[in-house]
Amino acid sequence: MTYEHIPAEKFAFVQEDKKLRDKALETKARGFFADAMIRFRKNKSSVIASYILLFLVLYAIFVPMFSQYKITDTDSMYVNFPAFVPSVADKGWGILDGARVMDSQNESAMLFWKGIATETGKDPVIAKVNTYATEVKYRGKMVTRYTYDLAVNMYYAMGILYRNFNYAEFQRIQDWQNETGIQVIYPYVEPDDISGIADRPNIWYKCDASGAAILDENGDFIPAYSTYQEKAGAEYNSIRLPNDPGNWVYSTAKAGSVQCRVSYYNYYIYRNGHEPSYLMGTNAMGMDLFSAIGVGARFSILFAIFVSAINLTIGAFYGAVQGYYGGMVDMTLDRISDILSGVPFVVVTTLFQLHLAQKVGVVGSFLFAFVLTGWIGMAALTRKQFYRFKGQEFVMAARTLGASDFRLMFKHIFPNAIGTIITSCALVIPGVISSETSMTYLGIVNLSSFAGTTIGTLLSQGNAAATTAPHAMLWPSVFLGLLMICFNLFGNGLRDAFNPTTRGVDD
Repeated sequence: MTYEHIPAEKFAFVQEDKKLRDKALETKARGFFADAMIRFRKNKSSVIASYILLFLVLYAIFVPMFSQYKITDTDSMYVNFPAFVPSVADKGWGILDGARVMDSQNESAMLFWKGIATETGKDPVIAKVNTYATEVKYRGKMVTRYTYDLAVNMYYAMGILYRNFNYAEFQRIQDWQNETGIQVIYPYVEPDDISGIADRPNIWYKCDASGAAILDENGDFIPAYSTYQEKAGAEYNSIRLPNDPGNWVYSTAKAGSVQCRVSYYNYYIYRNGHEPSYLMGTNAMGMDLFSAIGVGARFSILFAIFVSAINLTIGAFYGAVQGYYGGMVDMTLDRISDILSGVPFVVVTTLFQLHLAQKVGVVGSFLFAFVLTGWIGMAALTRKQFYRFKGQEFVMAARTLGASDFRLMFKHIFPNAIGTIITSCALVIPGVISSETSMTYLGIVNLSSFAGTTIGTLLSQGNAAATTAPHAMLWPSVFLGLLMICFNLFGNGLRDAFNPTTRGVDD
């Protein structure tokens, strides 16, 4: 059909009586970063990772600041102890109660735990996990012997310890006892009065030759506290045990000092002003893991960001020169990069720690080890971006208008590549953290004197007690794992969001 077959009435002017103009855009212009954020928010895993990463960073910043424990607060007795918070432990919820399972505890051991509970008022036995009955022949008769697997509060199980004090400190403890009503010093026990059992400060009752407790007709312990006043180390004028007849001795003389039996739990309160409370337990140094992880993570994150910033600066300038000038300049600089990239990082770190650390310090030499080869990947990425953009029309226009090489490189080309470079830098940070942790874990680098501790050091200490105190390695591992995973997911989200090929794509 041709236009001759179209009826004439079909030809009519549309909106003949109106003036047609261009309409204003009804939507607002969207910038590059706004467009990137839209794409980033659609990546759910990266968004979740960014929130977790923010939490971990805030943890590293604020926990060491507000924790009641400093990195220098160590306790030689509470070593590799499980998590314990007194207010939670008292609830009986089975968490944060300082529990560790003690296997095969016989009746004699049960009396030992009962003795600690009777004297100190703090029962170490939380619960009987398992009970085993065994038939044995005793004096011609078959009798049943019981053994138990017990959940024991390790902080209460410490019970009584021997401590030596000078006379002034001995008096200060007494004064504190009078003020608080908390018994720190307990009556002294002469070894001869408990069948010669020495170095057992928790044995305060009569024992037989085998060391088993001798009970009275009511099944109670028989106290064996010393009454030898001539052996008393110093005058005791503080609170006494409720059943003290008034003649029990609370110290004995030891070479210019006094030796006492002290409740270590209460002595801890005396020294620190609060009960022991460790949300994640303690490590091999007696540190609070909750604050130690924050201190170690804070150093790792700051060190990684600093190293990445230096490598970004060096790599960006090096790669810009390579990509912009090309030719012989590019080939020469590329061969230098190839040579440096072949140097093993572990070897460089070890040599720097052995020789350079004496001049610039441990942290300085470690930083140089990272900077020596860490910028090579950033330089290669920048070089690639410069090759991509240097032939674009806007660069040719700027060169035609007389722009210098430096202006073309860093005013026109580099800003167009900065998105990709920065997102790649975000992926470099977890790599630096991983390398730093590996070096400190292996003991090649010791940063404890500068940073207090590091995640790698905590992992190394926890590894030595992985079977008896798994929490000492578990919590640093969980923190490091979350940090690495979240950094990588966050970096991947940024890389996809700043990808210029997806600009303006909503689906």
